[in-house]
Amino acid sequence: MLDTDKKRPFLRARWLVGLASGALMLSSAAQAETLQGALSKAYENNPTLTAARAGQRANDENVPIQKAGGLPSVGAGVDYQENLVLPGNSFFSPKRFVSVGGQVTVPIYQGGAVRNAVKAAKYRVEAGQADLRATEASIFAQTVGAYMDVIRDQAIVQLNQKNVSVLRTNLQATSDRFEIGDLTRTDVAQSEARLALAEGNLRTAEANLIASREGYTRLVGEAPVDLQPPPPLPNLPATPDEAVAIALNHNPDIEAANQLVNASRADIGVARATRMPKLSATTSAGYNNNLNSIPAANTTAENATSSAQAGVSLTIPIFQGGRPSAQVRQAQSRSSQAIENYVAVERGVIAQTRGAYAAWQANERIIAATQQAVSANGLSLEGVRAENSVGTRSILDILNAEQEYLNTQVQLVSAQRNSYVAAFSLLAAMGKAEARDLGIEGGALYDPEVNYQRVKGQIWDWADDPAPQQQATDTRAIPAATASVPVGPPALPRQ
Repeated sequence: MLDTDKKRPFLRARWLVGLASGALMLSSAAQAETLQGALSKAYENNPTLTAARAGQRANDENVPIQKAGGLPSVGAGVDYQENLVLPGNSFFSPKRFVSVGGQVTVPIYQGGAVRNAVKAAKYRVEAGQADLRATEASIFAQTVGAYMDVIRDQAIVQLNQKNVSVLRTNLQATSDRFEIGDLTRTDVAQSEARLALAEGNLRTAEANLIASREGYTRLVGEAPVDLQPPPPLPNLPATPDEAVAIALNHNPDIEAANQLVNASRADIGVARATRMPKLSATTSAGYNNNLNSIPAANTTAENATSSAQAGVSLTIPIFQGGRPSAQVRQAQSRSSQAIENYVAVERGVIAQTRGAYAAWQANERIIAATQQAVSANGLSLEGVRAENSVGTRSILDILNAEQEYLNTQVQLVSAQRNSYVAAFSLLAAMGKAEARDLGIEGGALYDPEVNYQRVKGQIWDWADDPAPQQQATDTRAIPAATASVPVGPPALPRQ
């Protein structure tokens, strides 16, 4: 079994070297895009990811919100009253008065409600941070898939273009030979039918390429331009058991589910606090001024008075109609639900990891077999053409050989795409496909802990953040994708 923690620096370095090598070899291409560049742009500009970060910042605020329940509260009030009509016997009533009062309430004991609510909020912050990691890995996996889709579909378009060109040449040669009586009208018809089918397949391949490019633009925020071959992926496990062992320790979905279990247990303490005594201290003061509206002849009333009080309030719940026990049972059931959800998430991660490993290995074998098939079909096509020239093979034999050759080439580029995407999905399931693992460049990585540390102790009532601004880039100005392909061989993964 690999010691992944010890090998991480070396593997990360190898990843960075591999990602950079494509751009270094083709530095003359000013707009060439590497996989690392695409991932960096998605990391900065993908709206799903930037929205998840904003959601986590909102989640952070639950901690100071719950803490506020255990902090003193201070309030003040001002009241002014004008008596428009006084009763006839209201010799002592003022015509107007203004009163000012203030109160400070200090919660002393809340039955553990505040402590447990804060604890639950902290666990949910940690769960949210794990969810953010999972979102990050998901966006990276989608970006890798979109990157490879464009490369694959470009290759398929190029292969189909070449096939159409070859079939046009075949049709011309068949027509020429028909004119001199060397072939029949059936041979020409077969060539025409196969060319028409190839042109239809080319249109389909071009439509798929346009869709792949639009999918890339949606995730990355920019149109794909001259995508370079992706590098070999680092840190891939040797066995499915090794992959599962790493996933159980590092997968963010498992971490999030575990923290939600902890939060649900703290919620039980919050529910139990509803039947506990509550103790608080209160201090208040007031000032009342009748604004000299009491007649001077009245010597028993004062125009200005002041007061101050201090006290302790103890509330002991005796009977609440069964509400507290229902809330406790409800919290306990939700805790049971969270525990079962954890098991479900763990099962899902194990299945996902094993499935991705199996898909990766299967496609590696398909690649090896299809490479042999491509070589064999290439030789077969040459042989059929040679045999046709001496009259031992028909035009249909050539057409079939060319179709088989094309089919295996398309299968090869598809298997190479599928293998790479499955391998990256395997890393994502293992919790090893996040920005910190891939060496994303372009500035400091987003750290959700920074915002949490900033707000967790904030008690000032006017500490607002700046007005929200759009973070992700829009794509309305990007021209619609086309099916044009670069000249040259397809940019397939390095073997």
